Amino acid sequence: MPDPLRRVEVPRDLEPITDVAEEAHPAEGGMSDENVQRIWDAATDWFRSGVHPAMQVCVRREGAVVIDRALGWARGNGPHDGGSPEARPDEVERVTTDTPFVVYSAAKAITATVVHLLIERGQIRLEAPVAEFIPGYERHGKDDVTVAHVLAHRAGVPNLPPDAFDLDRIGDREFLVELLCDAHPTGDPGKKLAYHAVSGGFILAEIVRNASGRDIRRVLTEEILDPLGFRWCNYGVTPANVPNVGLGYVTGPPTAPPLSTLLKRALGVPFDELVDKANDPRFMTRIVPAANVITNANELGRFYEMLRCGGELDGVRVMERGTIGRALTEQSHLEFDNSLGFPTRFSYGYMLGARLISLFGRDTRSAFGHLGFTNILAWADPERATSAAVVTSGKPVVYPEMAGFLGLMQRITSETPKAPHSSRVL
Repeated sequence: MPDPLRRVEVPRDLEPITDVAEEAHPAEGGMSDENVQRIWDAATDWFRSGVHPAMQVCVRREGAVVIDRALGWARGNGPHDGGSPEARPDEVERVTTDTPFVVYSAAKAITATVVHLLIERGQIRLEAPVAEFIPGYERHGKDDVTVAHVLAHRAGVPNLPPDAFDLDRIGDREFLVELLCDAHPTGDPGKKLAYHAVSGGFILAEIVRNASGRDIRRVLTEEILDPLGFRWCNYGVTPANVPNVGLGYVTGPPTAPPLSTLLKRALGVPFDELVDKANDPRFMTRIVPAANVITNANELGRFYEMLRCGGELDGVRVMERGTIGRALTEQSHLEFDNSLGFPTRFSYGYMLGARLISLFGRDTRSAFGHLGFTNILAWADPERATSAAVVTSGKPVVYPEMAGFLGLMQRITSETPKAPHSSRVL
């Protein structure tokens, strides 16, 4: 009988489905064994809810990787995959800390970083009209929309038609540019905060291409990933690497109106359909700047470690410290988001922490990062000399153990107290 809550079967003993990468001694990060154990206990408690076939957690403090672990199955053990994984060993693939996943909207912060890098180099201006880089974008009264508006989710064009997710045309640049130019604004730019779930990424990628003469994947590769020795963390993967990517699964109770309607409007396609599309090789191999960065928790957290360290990592500088500081300038202070339906705090491309209402836990005003659909989160907290990433493969929306997601972030924050100023870097 199908499980109405769409969960996976979780064994009592998690050790056979746990992968632990090389970790520093907690003292190297100014932590104790007990700090690390309490974080991992929060992760395993949440994993037992059964809404995530796979989970990865990576935490760095003061540059030391104190946790880098994975739980579960990368492929073959979704709610409808058919029975116990022990009974189907040839059909089920265990997750490792190296397994890459589509991280959905966590890609937006990486896209914003590329844009800020080109702003640093004088190829893009923050206050420049989008139409300066995309001829025809001024159509339907969008001539005053700026790069800054797009980065801050205040451009007034939060939605695109479902055609933008046509996987047969998702690599058709002329088709996508026409959709962007033909979009009708919902209001004056800069006036309202409305999360641009898909549209903003395509706009920014086209700006990057026309400003630099290179597509955004190539800029990211040549200017950040290759110099720092990343394997993943780019838009999509090569066709040969598609089988290495862990799959996403719709889990948790079915989503009903009005929430399902809100999600469809924000995402452009129905919730379940988006997950199916993200598992498609066409999605995994193209460039979808708002959604298809593919990576694991270690590398996603390492990207934020580079930002926390002011644009330099392992002796290699890829950005200037001041560039990151400008990128983190607050643009919305717990303002109601007309797409998401709740108050958020945004800079130019990053979600910001806060004293009380924060994805990153309480008292995290210096933290910045980005959420990924649905329970994926990566961030840096300079005050705590911390960078972290949690990557999951289940796609629940509202479920009884949802507090476990926010609870894990709070636990990471609680177990990494504020560091001496000399360790904070940014």
